[in-house]
Amino acid sequence: MDTPATTGFASFREFYPYYLGEHSNRTCRRLHFVGSSGALICLLLAVSTFNPLWLVAGLMCGYGFAWVGHFVFEKNRPATFKHPLYSFMGDWVMYRDLLTGRIPF
Repeated sequence: MDTPATTGFASFREFYPYYLGEHSNRTCRRLHFVGSSGALICLLLAVSTFNPLWLVAGLMCGYGFAWVGHFVFEKNRPATFKHPLYSFMGDWVMYRDLLTGRIPF
């Protein structure tokens, strides 16, 4: 679990600028958006079909697109490896910020 002792960040508010710095490449951000959108679709399919395999597909979609963005375009390691909870939260805040135009898509 992400705590100040393990992350070096006192709060998510403090972490989020770091998270955005790890997503400075526009293609990486776009891949995150596509992966997160696919994960949401898989979640809806899991709920509507009562098939939990869609949850696995959602994780693969979300993380797969994001990791391609990091390793191929951003040329860094995903923050998930060091800060799993804050990174998961950051994914959805960045998703909202991309959707609302706060961050360039």
